[in-house]
Amino acid sequence: MISVVVPIYNEEANIPLFHEAVADALMDIGEPWEVVYVNDGSKDSSLDLLRGLQEDDTHVIVVDLTRNWGHMGAISAGLETARGDAVVLMDGDFQDPPEVIPELVETWRGGAQVVVAVRRSRQERRKVLAKLFPLFYRLLSALSDFPIPINAGIFGLMDRQTVDSINAMRENNRYLPGLRAWVGYSNAIVYYDRQDRLAGDGKLSFTSRIKYAMDAITSFSYKPLRLCFVLSGVACCMAALMAFASMLSSSPWNAVGCGVASAVFLVGGALLLCLGVLGEYLGRVYDEVRQRPLSIINKVHYASQAASALDRPAEEEEEQPAKILRIA
Repeated sequence: MISVVVPIYNEEANIPLFHEAVADALMDIGEPWEVVYVNDGSKDSSLDLLRGLQEDDTHVIVVDLTRNWGHMGAISAGLETARGDAVVLMDGDFQDPPEVIPELVETWRGGAQVVVAVRRSRQERRKVLAKLFPLFYRLLSALSDFPIPINAGIFGLMDRQTVDSINAMRENNRYLPGLRAWVGYSNAIVYYDRQDRLAGDGKLSFTSRIKYAMDAITSFSYKPLRLCFVLSGVACCMAALMAFASMLSSSPWNAVGCGVASAVFLVGGALLLCLGVLGEYLGRVYDEVRQRPLSIINKVHYASQAASALDRPAEEEEEQPAKILRIA
């Protein structure tokens, strides 16, 4: 089964045409399918339209949240509800084109466990955002402690193992493209051209986008914390240079000025060093609170399988489902 998870918030102008396009794309796949719409506390008629779709199409599942939980909250609810062997995530405003779904599924059939849809180009009526998004992805790529595909949002496909692994993570401040890369399953990329919204305006405020960007950076990088150590080293070197200059100065006023400057740099360096140490400890506490698994096993091959490998083809080996190892 192929599941499509779509978070919905005040999308009454897009829902009918969007579902028609998604259904047309899924009809050509040749597998059972379902579309999980997550109503994230919509204040317009989105819920009524979704229930109407459900009456006409048994493939539709409607998840109605108690209130507006935000984009990541709606996506998490959809992932926990989806039953498919592969799950496609996409937004319901036509910026993620439904006609790309068959290509995602075909790439998954080729062996990829995660298929990331990467934007080849982007149509955006809000020119400021059109300039800020590429800058954010470059910054995230530079800061991240492991590779995260740039120019990629939630749009893409994950197989059941990947979805189960992400569902096992209980952290609240989520950046799904980062988690999707962090779990480490085999990846493939499909390129597409991102369009502008068919109707209506974007639902994420500028403040929400800033928080989303901060979640992405702080969840997958300690480099901002470790920058404190670098700054403390620079400040201490400046203090040493100022102290040396004060000893060589022939003017008492210059000597006093250099001495005061060296003291300021020394105190500042000590403060930054203390902040850096605190940051390192805080980062480790953050790791424990998030309770991410220590490792994720893709397959388990037992000794009995290796011993009998000469008697049967390798492809007949039994494969064990993914397991997640945690600290007791």
